[in-house]
Amino acid sequence: MRVIYLCQHFPPETGAPQIRVYEVSKELISRGHQVEVLTAFPHHPHGIIPEEYKGKFYMYEDWDGIPVHRSWIYPSPKGSFWKRLASYFSFTFSAFYSLMKAKPTDVIICNSPPLFLGITGYLGAKMKRAKFVFNVADIWPESAVELGILKNKSFIRLAEWLERFLYKKSWKIATATEGIKDYMIRKGKDSSDVFLLPNGVNTETFKPITKDESLLSEIGIQGKKVFMYAGALGYAQGLDSVLEAASLLKDKQPDAHFLFVGDGQEREKLVKMKEDLGLENVTFYGSVPVSEMPRMFSIADFSVVSLRNIELFKGARPSKIFPAISSGVPVLYCGDGESAAILEEYNCGKIAPPENPEGIAHAILELMTISSDEYQAMSEYGRKLAIEQYSWKSIVDEILDNIEVKEKKKANS
Repeated sequence: MRVIYLCQHFPPETGAPQIRVYEVSKELISRGHQVEVLTAFPHHPHGIIPEEYKGKFYMYEDWDGIPVHRSWIYPSPKGSFWKRLASYFSFTFSAFYSLMKAKPTDVIICNSPPLFLGITGYLGAKMKRAKFVFNVADIWPESAVELGILKNKSFIRLAEWLERFLYKKSWKIATATEGIKDYMIRKGKDSSDVFLLPNGVNTETFKPITKDESLLSEIGIQGKKVFMYAGALGYAQGLDSVLEAASLLKDKQPDAHFLFVGDGQEREKLVKMKEDLGLENVTFYGSVPVSEMPRMFSIADFSVVSLRNIELFKGARPSKIFPAISSGVPVLYCGDGESAAILEEYNCGKIAPPENPEGIAHAILELMTISSDEYQAMSEYGRKLAIEQYSWKSIVDEILDNIEVKEKKKANS
């Protein structure tokens, strides 16, 4: 098959969408399919375009064996909503140039968010006489409204109209979670035209390895039970509740240590909170490249994944879960809904109520007392789940099954 992957974010940026596009593209190419990625110049999360891309409108490059077309974007990570909107639209339009440069294709897979990129995906599919597959990882604008980011009623109505139009015009919709899949079906999409494309993990890169004692020594946490949060330090994660739980435990359970790996808009606020609460049981390590993450997971006894207590998040499957369980690290999930049910069903994590410091602290105390046999079982169950359901090989199997089934049906009709 010939596939174009249209997405705003791609390596060298880090994050769930970037990793998903990279890994799916690599797996498809390894199976003999033609893949081209159409993306923006790197700019996330700091809104700075690297020197080698500055001053250019378009650039073609080979990224680890993947043909990549990059086009201009107006970077605006921390500006006003309207500046972020300008950023979205700048790539929505510049990507048409990459479409003209790209080879003929059978399918265009377009990532959302941003929702507006669906305009490029839909019109690009018309230009290329290709199928339009809309890959929806977040229900927008609903999520932005619930988080209080989007308040302009006229704009909300316009965005909702565009959302309905793109869902209707897509050949198929790939969704990151079962909750989003159900939402699409409720919106009128036939169930046979919606399939699951969850976040996944490279199970060869992320696997159980021996603890890195030198890293434990560098951070100064030898002999501690390490509860590690790795990812964006953003508002949606509700990490202030985790720090409050750490405060409740600093005297009661001094052997528990909280390690935050990553950066984000809430970092300064969280660091100040740590200082105000006098939390010596908390360390902010900063960001590390993806290549260093297996080493970080080697020193983690538990991986903390946290979300705010918002109804929309009950359908979330945070990407942070999968490298952890693939590394044999059980998850402390501070959330509710779909992910909590998966972790409980496969016995590879502990669930705490979201934005509830007392509940989170209670769950941590329970994890501190489990036996080595119980811990080993949780570790092995998580690894097994990652390999069987969330490896990129199994996910690409699912993509191809869904894309090819429709083609066969059409050929037989």
